[in-house]
Amino acid sequence: MPFIYVVEDDEDINELLVYNLQKEGNKVKSFYSGKDALSSLENEKPDLILLDIMLPDIDGLEVCKTVKSDPVKREIPIIMLTAKSTEIDKIVGLELGADDYITKPFSFRELLARIKAVLRRCQNKSSKNVDVIKIGELEINLAKFEVKIHGKPLNLTTKEFKLLMNLINSKGRVLSRDYLLDTVWQNEPDVFDRTVDVHIKNL
Repeated sequence: MPFIYVVEDDEDINELLVYNLQKEGNKVKSFYSGKDALSSLENEKPDLILLDIMLPDIDGLEVCKTVKSDPVKREIPIIMLTAKSTEIDKIVGLELGADDYITKPFSFRELLARIKAVLRRCQNKSSKNVDVIKIGELEINLAKFEVKIHGKPLNLTTKEFKLLMNLINSKGRVLSRDYLLDTVWQNEPDVFDRTVDVHIKNL
């Protein structure tokens, strides 16, 4: 049963999408703002995000950029929903990492077909990728967000896991505190250089 996020500020469209998706057997969680969706993503990982561009706080393009730049969340497929239909809007959305793009008004049957196609494509892609990274005695299960060393699980926080993945993906490059603050904490208030030092020490 796919778990789908619906991020849409229009109440009628949001409720209609939730109703029809649940009717098709999907697990659905809805949001009316980009910030709420991003906050929820810190604690769970949906199988797909339906993301409206015109949102009241931060727009869908910024939400898409944030998700796709995160080493933990970047594999979550995103379908953009928008009333904008110009070619440049589509190009921007796709260049930011969106997996598909559908303009309003649309039929639910068409949307459902797009969802199934994107999920199928992503499942085929993930089956070819390595879900477990092994570095010496360190083992990281990307699908489950689990980290083990010498076979014993480590209880890492979400921030520590994201920090670890940034370090692994850097492939030997030096990462500055500013870079880590931007990618892991994403401009959260009251976060300082010392915060990075403490988390690095914990790792």
